[in-house]
Amino acid sequence: MKRFVKVLSIAGSDSGGGAGIQADLKTFAALGCYGMSVITALTAQNTCNISNIYPIPPEFIDKQFEAIIKDIGIDAVKIGILFSTDIITHVTKLLKTYKINQVVVDPVMVSTSGKKLLNKGAIQALKSLLLPLAKVITPNLQEAAVLLNQHKDSFLDYNIKELKGICKKLSDYTGNAILIKGGHSHYYKSLDLSVDLLFIKKTGKFYHFDSKYIKSQNTHGTGCTLSSAIASNLAKGYSIENAVLNAKNFITAALKAGREYQIGKGKGPVHHFYQFWA
Repeated sequence: MKRFVKVLSIAGSDSGGGAGIQADLKTFAALGCYGMSVITALTAQNTCNISNIYPIPPEFIDKQFEAIIKDIGIDAVKIGILFSTDIITHVTKLLKTYKINQVVVDPVMVSTSGKKLLNKGAIQALKSLLLPLAKVITPNLQEAAVLLNQHKDSFLDYNIKELKGICKKLSDYTGNAILIKGGHSHYYKSLDLSVDLLFIKKTGKFYHFDSKYIKSQNTHGTGCTLSSAIASNLAKGYSIENAVLNAKNFITAALKAGREYQIGKGKGPVHHFYQFWA
């Protein structure tokens, strides 16, 4: 019998289908993986905003995870919205109990529309409990600033040399690798570039992934998609740097294809299945 590569998303549900669990499952499928989900929060959401969030009770998060691990198994985990300290604590315990070490954490804090997706008090729990277990963390520039107790816009004008310093500071909170997503960078947008910077703590090496900046209205779920693509590639056995490279290529192509479509009145999704239909 053939074997699926199995990837789990622990994240919030996006009723609009563009981000969160829905984007993660689309990404897993597009990259040839079997996707599973542990839902941490329900959102009433579309392309314009998130109007409401309902956190799932932590005990039910445990039930979802245990149902999957005891029957299907997990090759890698992507983690998105966790919302509260209680949920972070429970997810951390699950990862430790079942010795899950292929973990990608997208430290989602605020939605594109400005809705808070992580309680203020939960940021410290994220830093002290969960990030040390991650193989890769994928903050954007604003999330990196919040993790380092800076104003969220502090790093938007930083160049590559300054971003390397940020990576090293973030490495105090995680045991492995940091990928800073540069899509919001004012500095690189002015050069018509999108630059993501990877730092692998164990080797002390930096890798930067450059692409032409893609102007598109449809950018909803890009962070979810990128982190899910990294988890998919890690599950397939790729090294961290190659997993990130493949994921960067995937999200770049999905952004290019997605800009041709219109869904909703706000920021639409990327085109996860560009390889299969246009």
